[in-house]
Amino acid sequence: MAVITISRQFGAGGKTLGEILAKKLNYQFINEDIIQMVADKARVSKGWVESVEQEAGGKLLNWMARIVPKTYVERILGGDSGYLDEEVYVDILREVITQVAEEGNVIILGRGGQYILQEHPDVFHILLIAKKEDRIRFMEKHYNLRPTQAKQVVEKQDKRRTNLYRKFGKEDYDRPGLYHLVLNMGKLDMEKASDFLSRMVSNGVSATAKA
Repeated sequence: MAVITISRQFGAGGKTLGEILAKKLNYQFINEDIIQMVADKARVSKGWVESVEQEAGGKLLNWMARIVPKTYVERILGGDSGYLDEEVYVDILREVITQVAEEGNVIILGRGGQYILQEHPDVFHILLIAKKEDRIRFMEKHYNLRPTQAKQVVEKQDKRRTNLYRKFGKEDYDRPGLYHLVLNMGKLDMEKASDFLSRMVSNGVSATAKA
């Protein structure tokens, strides 16, 4: 009943690797599903959650949080209506990821899983890294983007990742000591990486014995 979290520098192939690994292990792969889970718990639309994720740390959200008190918004919306800001998002995200992990046999992509499940006894935390130019080439190849488009996407998502982790009060998300394993995907192909991880989990390497 192991759990795997995959954190990645954007464009290092976390989604692709997660999907391949889930098939090999017969695990559930959780990525965008979390958006709907958070939306359901917050009683808001999926689009609202997506906006909070995409604009994490953005000037507009910070400005709104300062000038419009949450209690005022809740009073206007009424008791049956939901509400979501970055603070509420982080609280619900912790609850959702913890709940998902209790099910076991699951791979969770991103969203602070390495922090939220830090004390969970049966988790393998994986970090995928790569040079920026390798990540740009990955986006070009796998998402049919032009070089300029791929570069813009990687830079935008790198910034979003930084802002999102600040909401957890974290800035050390690429520190190797947080993870059981760090893979440089600029030096590995997906098949070799997924085979290695599959053997590691299947052979029952202790998830508590961090490198």
